[in-house]
Amino acid sequence: MSFFYKNFMFFLLVLTTAVTPLIFSSSYERGESHNIKSGELYKTWHVNVTNGMSNNKILFLHCKSAQNDLGIQNLIVGNYSTWKFRPRIFGKTLFWCYMASDNGHAAFDVYWEDENFFYRCNWKFCDWIAKDNGIYLKNIPEGYDEFRHKWEPGRLY
Repeated sequence: MSFFYKNFMFFLLVLTTAVTPLIFSSSYERGESHNIKSGELYKTWHVNVTNGMSNNKILFLHCKSAQNDLGIQNLIVGNYSTWKFRPRIFGKTLFWCYMASDNGHAAFDVYWEDENFFYRCNWKFCDWIAKDNGIYLKNIPEGYDEFRHKWEPGRLY
């Protein structure tokens, strides 16, 4: 065997036995231990933002990532905006949104790489709902809408 081949095989052995568990495993807030399967992170993800407010309030929505500007939308009550993507293999994937209505405005991340967040999204579908009293993330495995952000007074644009 060549010197290069032996060193390369040793590197792969060290990588798979020592480094991979550190990258792809952790525990959740609830104390349960779960492992991220290497393929889970890089499959197609869906993000959905719904106007769940009352009294025909229009939701102003502008979402983007470092690579994609999804444009400005005005959602009437009951309507939604949805998109899908594959997370970047190298580097982190992050999407954020600015929302505004008569209730105020909010700006926050709607997708980031975090096991607790992935759990709430059932490892594939993140469902955000704008309600009269704030912004909620649907906790799919536990079956409830989780309050995440309050409306701030005023409007940025």
